[in-house]
Amino acid sequence: MFIVKNLHAETEEKEILKGVDLTVKPGEIHVIMGQNGAGKSTFAKAVAGHPAYEVTSGSVLLNEEELLEVDAEVRAAKGLFISFQYPIEVPGVSNELFLKTALNSQRKERGEEEMSEAEFQKELKAAMELLDLKSEMSSRDLNVGFSGGEKKRNEILQMALLKPNVAILDETDSGLDVDALRTVGEGVMKLMNDQMGLVVITHYQRLLEFITPDFVHLMSDGKIVKSGGKELAKELDEEGYKTVQV
Repeated sequence: MFIVKNLHAETEEKEILKGVDLTVKPGEIHVIMGQNGAGKSTFAKAVAGHPAYEVTSGSVLLNEEELLEVDAEVRAAKGLFISFQYPIEVPGVSNELFLKTALNSQRKERGEEEMSEAEFQKELKAAMELLDLKSEMSSRDLNVGFSGGEKKRNEILQMALLKPNVAILDETDSGLDVDALRTVGEGVMKLMNDQMGLVVITHYQRLLEFITPDFVHLMSDGKIVKSGGKELAKELDEEGYKTVQV
């Protein structure tokens, strides 16, 4: 269970989040929509522990543990996964090395033994086959020369290997053409299970052609101001954020 209560956060002494409340149960898909500046990406970064964002009050619980009391890497080890809008490039570090290091770092943080090379290769192969990814992607430098779609698919691969309890995808549809959007959306749905909660942050209803939400939330001025089902996303897409009655 992922529970956010009255979350307030600021950056550069400007308050962005003004009391966000959200509860995500295992197996549920929640979508957060809203205009630019509504606080959607700030929400993801504040929950993740990004140093540029200071949480001034509130609570973020994952399986009854307070995440705000621990560093970002500990939050990840406890089962929080964040996919950001603009994945960075890391020349000189292969995708495979990055994935193995991330996986074993989390295992170490939880007091588990590191995964052997043979075990890791088996997990990596299974995940790449599930997501229909070419094997050559694992040997390339992390995100270097990747298309927008490849970067986003690569983050879904990370999610497949890390097996989080809750995943927050921050505008994972940004810059994707319809084919890449379908691949990413279908990949996400392949990974959904009754143990993981999912939060998808997006501007557009088009992603929901491939990801079926249980709940849709409208964020405005740092708060969730309206919630509903998939029909709310269609209403927002057709009528615009300003015309939808709160």
